[in-house]
Amino acid sequence: MLIAGFPAGAFQTNCYVVAPAAGEECVIVDPGQDATDGVDELLREHRLKPVAVLLTHGHLDHVWSVAPVCGARDVPAWIHPDDRHLLSDPGAGWSGTSASMFAGLTLSEPDDVRELSDGAVLQLAGLELVVDHTPGHTRGSVSFRLPGDEILFSGDLLFAGSIGRTDLPGGDYPTILRSLATKCLPLPDDTVVLPGHGPQTTIGRERATNPYLKEAAPHAGPTRGI
Repeated sequence: MLIAGFPAGAFQTNCYVVAPAAGEECVIVDPGQDATDGVDELLREHRLKPVAVLLTHGHLDHVWSVAPVCGARDVPAWIHPDDRHLLSDPGAGWSGTSASMFAGLTLSEPDDVRELSDGAVLQLAGLELVVDHTPGHTRGSVSFRLPGDEILFSGDLLFAGSIGRTDLPGGDYPTILRSLATKCLPLPDDTVVLPGHGPQTTIGRERATNPYLKEAAPHAGPTRGI
């Protein structure tokens, strides 16, 4: 298994490429702001051919480069239907002064957009990825699991020591706690979590130390971060 990634743009959003091995087909996860050059560098370095772009959710910092990345390689983008509108209306995922920052920004859907559903199993690039619908950060948030390898691409559902904020449009704190309880906590402790921001962690570490995964969760979710 080859997994390589880098933090892209001002938001430092983790973009990943995933393949069975070097020199084979791959998928790209969450190409954010200014991610195009970094993606191209990883593809050249590992001699990879992308077959799809997978999006954990529709926030701008995760989808900024999806159209150029898909267009350059003629590959589809996969996103949950509840977040699809954010591909062409990035300001809808933000509120207040944050939304005004992107008022003049124009994005468009890739030519080929395919929709994800809870429990779907994607057979792509010789990989088997299970899709879990994990709303709460956004309505259409998903995570991707590689079950045999015990790897979770959590997007902005779960971070090392925290969880995704829920005070933006489409966010809901009880909903994200439910997603964490039903989709994350049942996973084995040694499941490696590759989040949308920050360092990797494991389910076991977060189960033991993350205040939002403990039995007495805080009454409100985080309101800072991405």
